[in-house]
Amino acid sequence: MRTRFARSLSALVFAACQGGSSTPSSAQSVSLETTPSAINASRRTAITDAVAKVAPAVVTVQTEVVERVPADVFEQFFGGRSGQRSAAGIGSGFIVRADGAIVTNAHVVAGASRISVALRDGTTYPARLVGIDETNDLAVLKINAPNLPVAPLGSSSNLLIGEWAIAIGNPFGFVIANSEPSVTAGVVSGVGRNLATQSEGSGVYVDMIQTDASINPGNSGGPLVNAAGEVIDNGDFHPRPQAVLGNV
Repeated sequence: MRTRFARSLSALVFAACQGGSSTPSSAQSVSLETTPSAINASRRTAITDAVAKVAPAVVTVQTEVVERVPADVFEQFFGGRSGQRSAAGIGSGFIVRADGAIVTNAHVVAGASRISVALRDGTTYPARLVGIDETNDLAVLKINAPNLPVAPLGSSSNLLIGEWAIAIGNPFGFVIANSEPSVTAGVVSGVGRNLATQSEGSGVYVDMIQTDASINPGNSGGPLVNAAGEVIDNGDFHPRPQAVLGNV
């Protein structure tokens, strides 16, 4: 998570343009509504208010990547050649413009031959990749849908160590019938963190935000939100010993 998030994001979002059309989704939302008068005021917190502000703009991003696979031993013996197979991927994102511009992580959509986006109500749209910044792990998608809820953008330049950090995403993606996003909460544990991943070919992540809010596979690309209900970054999931670094 980069502390220069807003600046990098703005450069990508302005590249978004029209594209995509809606199709019915098999994963329909099952929402339980509670009247505001039935909720005791003491149960409302900065976290619940922030979630109510941002969650409607959180989406599920599903990708399909075509991979080349080698022929098996028997096919090789008879001159067989390598084939192809499709691999599905899941991530999260959030709407930043009412005309369908969506931000996610670059690694969520990297190499995808097909991308689709599911809104909170379960409606699914094909999406186009219109901008990508692999250095900052940001990507902008575009769907053709009007009047969408937008996540308010904040600033990550003046974060306070110990202030609330709320991660919102869809770690279960299309697996469950209810498309409501999941929420975890923690604090800003550190800023300006640099992370060099150990796997071959991986990059170096610099000037990042560390939080102890749980960010699970499938949450990548979803918003990290402050107590004012403003997006301060998008969540990156990097597997590593949790006791050492937490999530960054």
